[in-house]
Amino acid sequence: MIAIPRILSIAGSDSSGGAGIQADIKTITMLGGYAMTAITTVTAQNSLGVSAVFPLSPELVRQQFQSCTSDIGIDAVKIGMLGSADVAQMVWECLNTLPPQIPIVFDPVMIATSGGSLADAETIAAFELLMARATLTTPNVHELQALGGHEAMEMRGIAYLAKGGDAAIPLPGDRIEDVLMVPGQTPHIMGAQRIDTRHTHGTGCTLSAAIATFLGRGLEVPEAVDRARGFVRSALRAAPGFGAGAGPMGHGQARG
Repeated sequence: MIAIPRILSIAGSDSSGGAGIQADIKTITMLGGYAMTAITTVTAQNSLGVSAVFPLSPELVRQQFQSCTSDIGIDAVKIGMLGSADVAQMVWECLNTLPPQIPIVFDPVMIATSGGSLADAETIAAFELLMARATLTTPNVHELQALGGHEAMEMRGIAYLAKGGDAAIPLPGDRIEDVLMVPGQTPHIMGAQRIDTRHTHGTGCTLSAAIATFLGRGLEVPEAVDRARGFVRSALRAAPGFGAGAGPMGHGQARG
């Protein structure tokens, strides 16, 4: 097991600190990893919604990526909000320069917890390349439907975690179920009691960053997912109560 895994987060910046790059850095650090970033977009957002999105250039994303790989090195990659189809294409090209054994977790961000759209149709179409390259893709209910549903993902041979408890599209009932689907393996269903809280900003970002960190430490996918889910639940319980809407979780008080 790697003592201090080097994790690169390729994602957008959240000005309120609850999601995106900021949530990833907190998560990776709390789980004993070394966090690096390639920022794809700058957003103005808070617990009430997203008010502005400014995509950065594909070339700047590439230079951030290469700055990390050429010096520090990478043990795992987490991909979140991309902002444009051109950036998605550039990220795919960058990933193809990495050794194939480096794990990649792709969170196909399309909509914020507060409801704001974070990806257009062209960007979503470009997700196909990244899903094919990723070790694991982590869609919520809405995102899985936009990507064609379970059948389409399975036909394409994509390993994915279907998040039934994601706050963006909550399912009814007191229990949640996440389903891990890996080609050639039996589906792994993970259930838990729903945590009743409105402070769910950044749950998807946090989960994918945690999975990447555990994979970077050498864990297999099922164990990495299970431990990452535990970290998210701990962070939900430790939410500080900030914001008038979907507030941030308590990363700093969560247990890994």
